[in-house]
This record gives sequence, C-alpha cells and structure tokens, in this order.
Amino acid sequence: MTKISHTFTRWYGKTFLDRPVAVLFCLIVIIAVLGYNAKDFRIDASADALLLENDKDLRYARQISERYGVYNFLLISYAPKNDDLLEQNNLETIGRLRKDLAELDWVDSVLTILDVPLLESPPVSYEDISNDLPNLKSPTIDKNLARIELKESPFYRDLLVSPDLRTTALVVNLKSDPIYNDLIARRNGYLDQKSQNRLSQEDAAHLNAVIDEIRTRQIQMNDIQHKNIAAIRAIMDRYRPQAQLFLGGISMIADDMITYIKNDLKMFGVGVFLLLVFMLGIIFKNFRWIVMPMLCCFLSVICMMGVLGLFDWDVTVISSNFVSLQLIITLSIVVHLVVRYREFQRTLPQADHRTLIKETIRTKFVPCLYAALTTIAGFGSLLLCDIKPVIHFGWMMSIGILVSLGLTFLLFPSGLMLLKRPDPPTEPKYFRFSLTGFLARFTESHGKTILIVTGICSVLAVMGVYRLQVENSFIDYFKKSTEIYQGMAAIDQQLGGTTPLDVIIQFESIDLEAEFAKEDEEFFDPFDDATQEEDYNKYWFMDDRMEMVEKVHDYLDELPETGKVLSLGTLLKIGRRLNDGQSLDSIEMAVLYTKVPDEYKDLILFPFVSFENSEARFALRIIDSMKSLKRNDLLKKIDHDLVHQLKIEKDKVKLSGTMVLYNNMLQSLFASQIKTLGFVALALLVMFLLLFRSIKVALIALFPNLFSAGAVLGVMGWMNIPLDMMTITIAAISIGIAVDDTIHYIYRFRKEIITDGDYYKTLHRCHNTIGHAMYYTSVTIIIGFSILVLSNFWPTIYFGLFTSMAMLIALIAALTLLPQLLVLFKPFGPDTRSSAEMDMG
Repeated sequence: MTKISHTFTRWYGKTFLDRPVAVLFCLIVIIAVLGYNAKDFRIDASADALLLENDKDLRYARQISERYGVYNFLLISYAPKNDDLLEQNNLETIGRLRKDLAELDWVDSVLTILDVPLLESPPVSYEDISNDLPNLKSPTIDKNLARIELKESPFYRDLLVSPDLRTTALVVNLKSDPIYNDLIARRNGYLDQKSQNRLSQEDAAHLNAVIDEIRTRQIQMNDIQHKNIAAIRAIMDRYRPQAQLFLGGISMIADDMITYIKNDLKMFGVGVFLLLVFMLGIIFKNFRWIVMPMLCCFLSVICMMGVLGLFDWDVTVISSNFVSLQLIITLSIVVHLVVRYREFQRTLPQADHRTLIKETIRTKFVPCLYAALTTIAGFGSLLLCDIKPVIHFGWMMSIGILVSLGLTFLLFPSGLMLLKRPDPPTEPKYFRFSLTGFLARFTESHGKTILIVTGICSVLAVMGVYRLQVENSFIDYFKKSTEIYQGMAAIDQQLGGTTPLDVIIQFESIDLEAEFAKEDEEFFDPFDDATQEEDYNKYWFMDDRMEMVEKVHDYLDELPETGKVLSLGTLLKIGRRLNDGQSLDSIEMAVLYTKVPDEYKDLILFPFVSFENSEARFALRIIDSMKSLKRNDLLKKIDHDLVHQLKIEKDKVKLSGTMVLYNNMLQSLFASQIKTLGFVALALLVMFLLLFRSIKVALIALFPNLFSAGAVLGVMGWMNIPLDMMTITIAAISIGIAVDDTIHYIYRFRKEIITDGDYYKTLHRCHNTIGHAMYYTSVTIIIGFSILVLSNFWPTIYFGLFTSMAMLIALIAALTLLPQLLVLFKPFGPDTRSSAEMDMG
C-alpha cells in the first residue's frame, strides 16, 4: 500500500502540482459546462414521481380512474364569518366564487351546494323525480328544510357541508390532459408487452421515447399546475373578507411541497453556507482556510446540479436534501486536508510549500478514497428500492461523493500552489483542554464504562428500532402554524377526510336476456335499439346486489378512520328516505334509474357503478389527521373483513386509490432499506477488509458505524417518529456520515502505532491530530445544520436534527468506542515498547 501511495504521489505531483494553472483552467471549463446544464435542474413533488415503477396496483388505479371518470380535483373550504351558511348574501357570494373559478380555462366544472338537487325541501317522492328537481337557487325551496336535509343527507353531509353546517366545500374538477393521457396509455401498452416478453427492440426504443415525452409533459404540467393553483388562490384572496377559505387536494399538496423545497433550498442553503463560513473562521482564523473549503463546497454543488440537469434527474421530496449532504461530504474531505497541511507545517517546518502539499495529498488520498467508497456503499442500499426517485437519490449521492472527492483533490492543491506558503499555525493553550484531549483521557481511564454504556445503548437502540413504524401523513409534514396545515386539517376534520381510497366489489355476471324474458314488457321494448342499453342497465339492480352494497357501505362508514363514504349505497339510503323509510326493491330501483335525470346520474350513480364490468365502487376518504391511524393495518383489516365477515369471495374484492399506492411505496421502502441493512453491513465489511487487510480491524471498524445508524433509528423509534418517504433515508445517511470518521481514525492509528508501539500513546496522538479534523468537521456541520430547525417543513427539520445527531454520535463513537475497541483487541499486534519504557511512561 505504501509503495502504491508513493507511486501515486510522484505521478500526481508531476501531473497536477507542477501544472496548477492548466489544472485550474480545465476545472473552470468543466465547471462552466456543468454549470450551464444546471439550468435544467428541476424539482418534482408530483404523486407519480413517488410511485412504484412496476406496481400492479398503479395500473389498476389508472383503470379505475378511467372507468369511473374520477377527476383530478381541488377542494376549497368556505366558512362565512357570520356563521349562517344559507343566508342569501353568503349564497350569492358562493355563486360569484363558483363563477370566477369556472371561468378558468383549465377548470372542467365546479360543484357547490347551489348545484345539487334537494329532494326533501320540500319532500319529493321517488316516483316524481324529474328534470325539474329544485336546488338552493329555486324560489320554491324551504330554507329550514334545506338546512335539515343538508345536515342529514347521506350524500351531502361531510362532502359539501360540515356536520355543523358552518363550512361548505367547492369541488373544483380539473380538466384532464389528453396528450398526457395518450402518452400514459402508449407507455402502458409497451409495458404490457414487456411483461409478456413480447417487446421488440424497435418497441423498446419507442418505449424510451414515450417515457422521455412523459417526463417533458410532466414538467410542463407542473408549471401549468403551479400557475393554476396561484390563480385559484388569487381568486380566493378576493373573498377572504367575507369568509375563511382553505385550499386542499393532492395537486395542491404536491405543488406546495415543491414550493417549500425550493424555498428551503434557497433560504437554508444560504443560511447553512454562511454558518459554515462563520464556523471555519472561528476554527482556523485564516482567510484562505475559509475560502478554499467553501469554494470546494460551492463548486461541487454546482457541478452536481449540472449532472442532474444533464441526466434529466428531477429532485423529489426524497432527494431534496442532496445539496446539504453534498456540503457535508465536501466539507469533511477538505477540512481533513486543511488540518493535515497545518499539521505538516508544525512537524516539517523546513519543508517547502510544494512538499507540504504533496505530503498532505499522499497521506490523505487513500483514507479519503476509501471513506468515499464506503460512503457510496452506505448509500448503495437505496439502489435496491423499486421507486425510481429513491434509486436516483442513491445514484445522486454516489456520483456526488465522487464529484466532491475529485474536485477537492484537484482544486485544493492547485489553488494552494498559486498562493504563497501561509505562516505556520500557533497552537492555542486551550487545546490542552479541548474535547478531543478530554475524550482521549476519558477513554483511557473509563474504557470499561464506555463498553457498558455502549452495550446498554445498543439494547435500547434495538428496542427503539423495533418500535419503528412505517406511516405517511402529508398533514404532519407541515407545522401547525402554517396555512397549508390549517387548510388540510379543516378539510380533513370537517369535510370528510383527505386521502382517497377506493373499494371495488365485483359481482357475478347475469344473463340479462333471460331476465328480460321473465319480466313484464311494460318497462321496455326489446326491439327498440335506442332503449335496449338503458333497459339492460336498469336490470342490474338486483335485490341481492343491493343488499350487499348496503352492507359494505355501512361497514366502511362505521370504521373510525373513514370520513366520507360514497357509493351506490348512498343512493339507496336517499331512496329509502324518499320512500317513507322503506327500502327500494329491484323493480323500484329500475324505475328510479329511468327517472333520474342524466346530469344527476353523472353525480350520484355513474361514479359508483360499472354496468359493463358488473362491479360497484365505494369511494372513501380517510381522516389523515387521526393520530391513531395505521394505514397498512387499516388496508389489511378492510380486505380481511370484507372476505371473512361479509363473506365476499377474495378475488371479488380489490382496494385501490392514492392510499394504496402510497402505502405500497412505504412498504417497499421499509423492505428495501431497513431489511437490507445487513447487505450494507456486508458491503462495508468487504470495503474495510480491502483497506485494512484484517478481519479483526474490519469488524472493529464496522461496529461503530452500525451503532451510529442504529442509535439514530432507535431515537426515532422511542420518539414515535414514523419512517416515511423522507425519514427512511436516515439509515443510509447515518452510515455514510459515521464511516468517514471511522476510516480516517483507524488509518491514522495504524500508521502511528508503528512509531509509538503503545496503544494508549497512539490513542492520544490520534486524538490530538486526526481527532481535531473529525472534531472540526462535526462541530461545523452540527452548528451549521441547526438552522434547518427554523423550516416550516418537518422533513427538512428532521433532516437537520438527525443529521446533526448522526454527526454527534459518530464523533463520540469514533473518539471513545472505536479507540477502546482498538486498545482492547489490539488488532495491530501487542505493544512493542519494552517493559522499562512502559514503566517510565
């Protein structure tokens, strides 16, 4: 290893140190090219970006949306300030708001309490249903009866009005994009061929082209969506003097998350950068040791943004913290170089400037290289996931680490070569009482205590890890003081929940022609082609089907986690209210079907029944803010109870919708990340074996890394912070951070033990040399990232807190646990000092 190191140093010196101007010129050209590509750097928080690429439930969900005409919609909650929702002034204001919204080009329709039929204000029998059904705008309506109907209606309560009748909802149905829909259909067709091994090379090329077109279209749609939501909010602002308004919906959540991520990247990126500058100034008190590290950090981020733009990789919610991680990794590398250079200034006072730089590179390249490779191995676990943004995050960090390593080892020495040799640092007296010196003395005096505390903490960490749960609640991503939280809470708790879930029940097909032959022909003429489809449909409403629909509806409605439940069962309940409390039989339902106006069939029937597929859809909204909600458990319970309690055949029950897709994503993350930590540990073990050529050293190096990651996850478990699409990456980040300190310390320890021949003396020497670099890096990052707690976006706060915690635990473990294990097991052989020397010591 030493021979290779010296050979590399000679080559490096001739190639780079002797040509600093040429090196910097080449770097400028590369950075300029990548900086230009950084203009294509984009953030995408859309729902599709976070779904499983090969999730069969995703394909089924898209089929259900197309089959039942499920709109992409936004929801506006409207609570008048005088509390009387049905006052004429409030109704007129709602009408004006509806009109303003409907005039937007991309709005398909707006549904309000002004548009829905009122069947009990005064009562209308089911036989009298016609095209002239009254609504709140009708002069014949009875407002007092309307209040009762809206509060008690199985359809309107919790959907268009809150139970206390103080809040109403405006449902803004958005137009679908035919170009995007066509691209999705084409892609799905190619994917079907691929799954059946029927995809030719030509079709594979077409598939890749379609995927590129989809991404381009998604970017355009995201921009349009942001402008549309801004337009809606501008309209809402004009009506805020009269009422309290909040905006909700999946599209709004995605757009707001993009806005939060962008703002955090700008505000906290600058804040972290300035705090890092401040900390470097306090530590090194030299302008060049501030400028060089921060220049390396800044340019590495620019280069990575250019790489992402070049590869068309969008930054998502999952990978939004890559900039901060890039700063950490780059700063760690360059601080180690600065400390080593300053150390050589003291130990080699007669050496010239070039020699100091060459020795710095020679002694730090190998440990920095292996630290980078092992960090890549830690982030490599992300590549095992099925979610493309998570895979991209793994690649981002892997490439980013290599960019940081290469840029730092070119820019730092080349830049120094063009500067004159700085004055050697003076060692302040307080270094005698530094944290590294204190930890060295503490480790020597209390080694057994360290091992006992580590054992106890390990047990607690394992217990905490077992307490971890996988959940996903968008409302909990935002502070309670933010408008988005308040709006989501208002809609979630007053207007029937937030997260959509579909339950699909399939029925046995029936021979409708045989049913025709049994019935009296007064209802239809089988030879009239114009009415035959209508006649087929009305015979769908068989008594046993209606009974099952109501049972399923009632079961779902009684679940505490469900808010609003809509289905054919809702129409059956309305029909019972219109029929003096008596259930409608199949004949009466056929009559009702033929009499309901088409515009109301589109509202209360066709979204919940597919005659062609002989199935019924139950549209649920889950109360996302319920603290006791366990999403995966709820889905399993619904599926189990429908089969075992309601006796529906298992293959006739299917769950779909946003909740299912996101739950699949979370479960996939859990399986691919938490359960593959063993794979990561094995990869790290192999890397340690390659570096240190000793199984004993490799195992010693591995334990502090697993301890650091386990401790962070354990704290999350004890604090009941769930694993979700953001916090799931903490394990990889923790290992990536911890491994740097471990490698640098052991690599230095191995060299110094040859000189000292005594483990404790080497321990003190390492703490007072490499320990300073580890300490500077950790303290700088911990304080710098503390600014993230000021964010309104909880994932950003968690990232700042747990990154700082991981740095602190890794630092303490590397300066206490790691040296104690080295002293205890003596992997580099026994002490070589003579007994007399040891006695004198």
